[in-house]
Amino acid sequence: MNSKLKNPSVDLLFKAILTLKNVDECYAFFEDLCTVQELRAMSQRLLVAHMLSTKKVYSDIVAETGASTATISRVNRSLHYGCDGYQLVFQRLQDGTGRE
Repeated sequence: MNSKLKNPSVDLLFKAILTLKNVDECYAFFEDLCTVQELRAMSQRLLVAHMLSTKKVYSDIVAETGASTATISRVNRSLHYGCDGYQLVFQRLQDGTGRE
């Protein structure tokens, strides 16, 4: 975990997210919290991470997502050297242990 990131306001954000019970509640909360562009950027990075984790090549990812190669590289670096958050989420989605 990045100690520069951890603080009470980020804790509050994460605790708030953990109270959400379904996709509709997520839409309501995140539409209030984020701009459309911010949501699109986060969802794009998640999609890029998923594609990279399934061994898709950069050119296919660019074509399908519109992400820049710089974004793909940053996400790839997180997949290899990050805190394994992407892998945790993908495993839970695959197992069906995530929230509906």
